Amino acid sequence: MDPNDRTALALSAVALAIALVVATTVTLERVNTRTAGNDSPPGTVGLARPHPPLDRAPGEPIQTTGAPSNGSVRQRP
Repeated sequence: MDPNDRTALALSAVALAIALVVATTVTLERVNTRTAGNDSPPGTVGLARPHPPLDRAPGEPIQTTGAPSNGSVRQRP
């Protein structure tokens, strides 16, 4: 191996190591260090809003407006 190749390889390895250290440092400075908790935020009671009842029973097909109920529907062969 040529001495110039070794020098170039060593300089590339040093540059890569420096880039990794800088990237890790910058990333860790921007990490939000809050901890998770089971406490609810202030002003909340912890209850979900009730949903309106469904207009149809489960399993009942959805009624569409503007189309005949027995209209021809193209399906994939």
